[in-house]
Amino acid sequence: MGRQVVPRRPILIAAGAILALLLLGLAGAYAYYFTGIRTAAKPLSLSSPSPAASASPSPGPSASSLAGNWMVGSGSIAGYLVSERFAGQTSSHQAEARTSSVTGGLTVAGANASAINIAVDLTSLHSVDQVLGFNVSNRDRIVSQALSVQQFPQATFKADLITLPAGLDSGQQATVSAPGQLTIHGVTRPVTASIKAQLSGSTVQVLGTIVSNTTDFGVTPPQLSITVVQPQVTVEFQLNFTRSP
Repeated sequence: MGRQVVPRRPILIAAGAILALLLLGLAGAYAYYFTGIRTAAKPLSLSSPSPAASASPSPGPSASSLAGNWMVGSGSIAGYLVSERFAGQTSSHQAEARTSSVTGGLTVAGANASAINIAVDLTSLHSVDQVLGFNVSNRDRIVSQALSVQQFPQATFKADLITLPAGLDSGQQATVSAPGQLTIHGVTRPVTASIKAQLSGSTVQVLGTIVSNTTDFGVTPPQLSITVVQPQVTVEFQLNFTRSP
């Protein structure tokens, strides 16, 4: 009795159908992971100034009522923003991580702030943006490794002297550039922080950013098969300073 020959055409059709289903499944998974909903955290901001502070500030330096030592208080936040692009995508996504583990302080005398020292705990950084289907905690793990946080757990910003703008002690929202030294990954570089500040009650609120490149600090941006990260990074912070007891 001869061997039964199975027609090849049904086999090819079945294989083609399985392959088509597989491709559709992969395409669906890709769309779910990388083209779905993206959300960003609420931007950091200062509280609205009081109506009494809406008048123009008096000319000349004025900060005598702020004289003394100030420390970073509760509610302070620091973090970073970087641009990442998923494989096959033409638009970038803004990755954002923050931490409330911020410490430090400064001293005000006359119209100047000095001995400015801010420290951020990098081990507690966590992503605050979302991408549907993407586990952003994996990003946090990769960033933690890139920053070598086990060896360098803190980032610091230090400045010797900053001239305070007029009107700050009367509740005016003021803008100032603060040159200083930023240390990340054990590497220190000169930077300039763009700062907005205002007195709100007994708290001095400070909102600022520092734009730099990760490569300046010996940190190579993660380059994965599914994600490309740009080297430019924006350090952001919202600090609440209260008087030292």
